[in-house]
Amino acid sequence: TLQWETLGKQFAEYEQVAPFLIPEDKQRRLLEFLPLFLKAWEQSAGVIVFPKIQLLASEVCKLLTKEIKRNLNGKPAEEARLALEQLLQQKGETGDGHLLLKSVYLLSQTDLRTVWNFTGSGLPAALMQCLYLFFTVPLKKTSDDGETSEDDAQTQEMLVKIMLNMYKEEQGVEELLAADKLQSLIIATASLWDQCSHSWKVPTGRVLRTISRAQTKNSIVYLQAVDCIKIAVQNLFTLADTLPASDVCEAASIVLCFVKDSYPVSSALLTEFENNDGYQLLLKILLRCEGLQQNEGDPYLNEILDMLTCLTTCGKTELKVSGNIVHPQLPHFDFERTQSSGMTVKNLQPFQVLQSIFQRSNDQHLCGRILTAIGTIWAWDRVNFFLLEWTLQPINQFTDIIHFKPHPVQVQFFRLVESIVLDLSYVPHEILKKVQYLVKENIVPFCTLTALQCLLSMTQKDLLFSDIFRDSGLLGLLLALLRKEAKILRKSAGTPLPGPKESTEKELNVVMLKMVAALTARSVRNTVVLKDYGMVPYIKIFLDDECYRSATLSILEQLSVINYEEYMSIIIGALCSSTQWELHLKLDLLKSLLRILESPKSHSAFRTCSGFNGLLSLLSDMEGALQDSPSGQWAEVGQNCVLELVFYTLQGITAALHLDPVNSNFFQRNGLFEKMAEDLGSLGCFWTQGGRQIPMSLEKKRTFAEFLDAAFCSSEPFPVWLKNSIWILNFLDRMVKGTLHQESYFKERKPELGEESRDDQEAPQAQEEHPVAFKRPGSKLPVSAYMLWGNPEEKLEMRDCTIVNPGAVCVMVRLLPKLYKEGHAQLSQEIQCALVDHIQSLVKSEKSRQVMCESGVLSTIITSCQDAFCDEGHPLHLPLTRVFEKLASQAIEPHVLR
Repeated sequence: TLQWETLGKQFAEYEQVAPFLIPEDKQRRLLEFLPLFLKAWEQSAGVIVFPKIQLLASEVCKLLTKEIKRNLNGKPAEEARLALEQLLQQKGETGDGHLLLKSVYLLSQTDLRTVWNFTGSGLPAALMQCLYLFFTVPLKKTSDDGETSEDDAQTQEMLVKIMLNMYKEEQGVEELLAADKLQSLIIATASLWDQCSHSWKVPTGRVLRTISRAQTKNSIVYLQAVDCIKIAVQNLFTLADTLPASDVCEAASIVLCFVKDSYPVSSALLTEFENNDGYQLLLKILLRCEGLQQNEGDPYLNEILDMLTCLTTCGKTELKVSGNIVHPQLPHFDFERTQSSGMTVKNLQPFQVLQSIFQRSNDQHLCGRILTAIGTIWAWDRVNFFLLEWTLQPINQFTDIIHFKPHPVQVQFFRLVESIVLDLSYVPHEILKKVQYLVKENIVPFCTLTALQCLLSMTQKDLLFSDIFRDSGLLGLLLALLRKEAKILRKSAGTPLPGPKESTEKELNVVMLKMVAALTARSVRNTVVLKDYGMVPYIKIFLDDECYRSATLSILEQLSVINYEEYMSIIIGALCSSTQWELHLKLDLLKSLLRILESPKSHSAFRTCSGFNGLLSLLSDMEGALQDSPSGQWAEVGQNCVLELVFYTLQGITAALHLDPVNSNFFQRNGLFEKMAEDLGSLGCFWTQGGRQIPMSLEKKRTFAEFLDAAFCSSEPFPVWLKNSIWILNFLDRMVKGTLHQESYFKERKPELGEESRDDQEAPQAQEEHPVAFKRPGSKLPVSAYMLWGNPEEKLEMRDCTIVNPGAVCVMVRLLPKLYKEGHAQLSQEIQCALVDHIQSLVKSEKSRQVMCESGVLSTIITSCQDAFCDEGHPLHLPLTRVFEKLASQAIEPHVLR
């Protein structure tokens, strides 16, 4: 502060004596003061406390202007350029010109009022003359490396920043009009770009763009009076034939800035640009940009495209168009109520340039930027889509040529088409007809694929498209194509087709199937069309390939709406005909079956199509799959996958029995519960060896729920066979209560196109102690992970024990003796006792006992657990007797019981 106070006093003394000094002494006194000012500024970290700063700025600017004019006066261009460089460069400690330049540079960064004092000094015009010389008169390099020195770079940066700070204000621009250097510099950029000083190209562009943004009515009149834009456009036409495309873009972007930025003030420069073939110039320049390397000239190319996009809104009158809205349209579309935001297209000429470039160029970057520009215009105002499409029809015309464009451009284009429906809620019928024609012709498979994905996205938006695409013939076209592909698949017998072309065709088949699935979803009429086309035998051929399966199942599930028997026949037939190792095909079929069995109307069809026997045959096929050392290909299949298949099989049976007395009676009467017990017992985690069970005194006695917690919710080690058997018993327990089909123990798998068949990916594994996330070593597929059996706080005994499927209790009883394994006597008997106690807890209510007795569980206990039931020393004798007595007292007279 003291330093600034001292400087303030010194400058006050200068101010008092200045009027009485001769110019040389006045200049000397000011030049002596400036180093002290700069030193104080540096020591105060750029904070200036100087009351007379505006006066100082005026004095310094006047002196710098005077020195510039003195060095330029009467000299040829090259000499003047050299004199300026010598004036402004640092010499020794410091040169007077450099000192003045640095002082002005610091003062220009203070505040706006200080910068305003620059304008009255004549400095804006003087610096513009300097810039013109620096740009137009390149000097020969004297240094060996030909590079700009560090001092030169600092001088240039200071000079440019001073100009930027001055010219961003209208006052600074107005000052330039007294001289002719502004229009001269603009014209020079359009005519001497290849001859100018290379190091001054970018700085000159920065300064001119700053001036362009601050244009005034007077500056526009000035530029128009000297035909600045007209001459610049004519010169650029010449440059466009000789210069590299990136250089022409850079020069043209400067001229176009003045045209675009001046429009809010006056349309004069835009009119001059248009009247002198300005748009033809831009078209010529932009088409030359084809094939530019990545990022080469990108900033200026993008700038021109952005300005062209902005010029579409520069017009005096609103466009008036009345289009013919083709129906049907989406319910919430109403063109008459479409509100305009004001950013509407009023000038079609710049848009025609964009449209012509897309039509004539196949350059990926150029075409992509045009599509981005169109999307931007639509985003400004939704009315713009209609204004453009009902006049120039860009999207309609682009559809005819899109297959010639690079793949990324095709993707971007169809996303744009998709946005018409998704964002504008408008159905462009004419465009959709052309897209459908692309699908039909299939000239470029990738283009066909992308077009169909676009139509699929629309179809999934609204059910209306199901009718539109049926009436347009798209559904019939897709069915014919799929019939052809199905015949090829049947002949090739699933042989994979190598190569990228075949990969695209396979992807196309996937999307066609998804499209048919979307068209038939919730549309009985379209499903009938599919059936009438005789497509059902061909559709089911796609089931064998995993990448087709999801969409194929969706189609078949929709078929069930009109014919449950046909659906059940296909699914049950596919389950039974699948090989022993196609576990994942079976899983997908079972999950589909479960979705259909949610409807009670499907249960009868399931029974009559041998659904129960079909599902039980799946269990029979898995004999030995869960034993400790499975043989054959079971050794290559993870046991978690086997257990998952068991779960979904039992889920399917439970769903078919749920609240269906006819199916329940059928299952019971035909001895299918006994068959289920036999099949589960042969999986390998239950034991069939004979031999007498040795009674043991149990050290601890856990409940069935505690076994579940201990096995899956703690670190206590359990043998793999026991974990698997507890899982199956848990499934059966949920089946007893009729809730198994509502449970979810396994995460859903989402196969992607290109994955290897998961049936071949299962690797040998050892189940970890906590099977919540079994791993598949070496597998690329998502892990099929176990979920916890239930909320740990929700104990199994506390749950609703109403018995829905009593036959499942008989299955548990039949498996009871098979839970005993030699070498694990203590653990075996403990789990057996826990299971018997759990069975006893199921029959607490009178209603439960009545249902159980009717199921024949009494005879099952006698026949399946004869050793334990008849041997008073057996550890299971007492609990089994209690269960028997509870049931028997409900079923028969006491004397008969004895």
